[in-house]
Amino acid sequence: MKSSVIVFPGSNCDRDIAVALEKMQFKNKMVWHKDTSLPKSDLIVIPGGFSYGDYLRSGAIAGKSLIIDEVIKAANSGCLILGICNGFQILTETGLLKGTLLRNKNLKFINRDVNIKVVNNNTKFTNKYKNDEILKINIAHNEGNYFTDTNHLEELNKENLIAFKYCDEKGNINEESNPNGSLENIAGIYNQKKNILGMMPHPERMVDEIISNRDGVNLFSSLLN
Repeated sequence: MKSSVIVFPGSNCDRDIAVALEKMQFKNKMVWHKDTSLPKSDLIVIPGGFSYGDYLRSGAIAGKSLIIDEVIKAANSGCLILGICNGFQILTETGLLKGTLLRNKNLKFINRDVNIKVVNNNTKFTNKYKNDEILKINIAHNEGNYFTDTNHLEELNKENLIAFKYCDEKGNINEESNPNGSLENIAGIYNQKKNILGMMPHPERMVDEIISNRDGVNLFSSLLN
């Protein structure tokens, strides 16, 4: 499977995701934000980091980069798009995903492992997981507090477009297990066609037991399935 990772000034997880993809046998290429064309890709990843130093608003400037027009075209043609952390923020700025990522409820940067629950495993991104499976995945963000309007929230629930929710070790979804104040504990969502996934947790950091765990492996295995 061929993948492309978009690199912006301020990206700092681009190498992490590239290593994870190559470890999972993807044929990956790095794409600079000023490029005006994409390699032939089955998967496009917009990685985490702090594109353009988060000036104006997280993902706001990156969302206007030259390469984004090609990402939007690819997404509209059915290409799989994965936005992680800052990548999720960028996807909301482009309009490929609805909603926005606000400052964390405690107004502090959070960097720690959290538990998330698989809400929908019937997608190209999650088919190797079980529904309600609990994963321990790292988060590292200042603006991870997902918010959207009432109509879209209703759509997310009705159309099963919520990918992951923050939970505790037993799978309980409550305020105590919500690290950033995200609406309904949402940690990741899909678009209507489910070919685009935006998520705040970092699955690329959880593919090797030596440094963490392997809870992120099945996301990449799902894409290869």
